[in-house]
Amino acid sequence: MKAVPTRVPAIIVHGGAGADPSEAPEFRQGVRAAALAGWRVLAAGGAALDAVEAAVRALEDDPRFNAGRGSVLTRDGTIETDASIMEGDRLQCGAVAALPGVVANPITVARKVLESRRHVLLVGDGALAFSRSVGVAECDPESLVTDRQRKRHAELARKQTPTGGGTVGAVALDRAGTIAAATSTGGTAGKLPGRVGDSALIGCGTYADSSLGGVSCTGDGEAIIRVVLGHRALRFLKDADPDYTAKVAVDLLVEEGGGQGGLILIDWRGRPGFATSTRLMPVAVMSPALDDPRVPF
Repeated sequence: MKAVPTRVPAIIVHGGAGADPSEAPEFRQGVRAAALAGWRVLAAGGAALDAVEAAVRALEDDPRFNAGRGSVLTRDGTIETDASIMEGDRLQCGAVAALPGVVANPITVARKVLESRRHVLLVGDGALAFSRSVGVAECDPESLVTDRQRKRHAELARKQTPTGGGTVGAVALDRAGTIAAATSTGGTAGKLPGRVGDSALIGCGTYADSSLGGVSCTGDGEAIIRVVLGHRALRFLKDADPDYTAKVAVDLLVEEGGGQGGLILIDWRGRPGFATSTRLMPVAVMSPALDDPRVPF
């Protein structure tokens, strides 16, 4: 049997495009902790799929980010979350959308959908019923709502206009050469109940192909959907380095999609890249060449 060459593992995480630069120090702590959570899995010889789930769960648990606890509120003052996860060897993927806000870690429900191998995307009450059937823990809905988001919802109610929310995500390469990507969000603040953005859609907010790379996107969800940003970014990656690829993809989002945002990616060699058209997109990168996560913002 031919030996499979060992790859040098790496992980990159993001905390959402459009973050307030004045809060950069807090976001820096959060993405650093998430990168470390994923890196511990990779450093122990674990799978990229486990690493991105661990990293995104850390971000979902951090109330500073718009995912899980800390998610923005819909027009009606409720929480509905979207998440997706993909493994790039066999293109296995799972996603949930408009998941009612009683699950603190929607990325884990998306992982369970992937493992079921029956469906790719479950939504709303059907996603919640599935989550319960596979034993994912639930929580008090009020525990997911932060004072920050309550205040934001009150301000939006006066203006009657939805605003961008942010997203979290991770991409990893493991020693076996497998790439995985994951994305999770509370969506757009003030959105209509039932609205689904790019984070739940494979090929838009999340995509992984171990022969090319993996990507997680963030920003104006409708614009990301219009240009199928995740999949197109990996097509660009065939002929360019990761940072240049990320820049080209963001330019595409702005010029063709008519929106703002950013993305992170890793190519099949383990080289990370990222770009954003917004003032701030918290990012952290970890690999064996680093003693501590690199937080380049």
